Amino acid sequence: MNQDKHHTPIAQVLGRIPSGIFVLTVGDDTGRETGMLASWVQQASFDPPQITAAVKRERYVNQWLQKRPFAVLNLLGEAEKNLLGHFGRGFKEDEPAFHTLEFTRGPATGLPALSDALGYLECRVAGQFDSADHVVYLLEILGAGVGESLHEESPMVHVRKSGLSY
Repeated sequence: MNQDKHHTPIAQVLGRIPSGIFVLTVGDDTGRETGMLASWVQQASFDPPQITAAVKRERYVNQWLQKRPFAVLNLLGEAEKNLLGHFGRGFKEDEPAFHTLEFTRGPATGLPALSDALGYLECRVAGQFDSADHVVYLLEILGAGVGESLHEESPMVHVRKSGLSY
């Protein structure tokens, strides 16, 4: 009997590892900006404060981060389903990602920080490594902003059925 790989014990257990839901905003060296959903994000150090974020290898965001190594990580709350839908579909390189959204610009990076997010972290790429089908970035935190509902609303959490796909 050939078991579907998405129903193997490995897939089932990996899928149940909870992760947050974030929007990673980046820009290139020509002034274009975009945002993408990110769920493989984790704090990596205390001093200096750093996080890791994984980006699928085929995404153009990887080339942009090589040219302009800064990002803003926006923490989504449970009520921000509209942002989940907006960024979940993805954007082409020249497609505007923020024209219908309220945002400010992070003072350290100049990149969009979503007004509806629980908060945001401005980051600089401090390192990276290849991880099979993703690139994992080590991001040093340069600054942060706190949203109005950070302490009242719970962060959005994602649990998958299979750990072998989004």
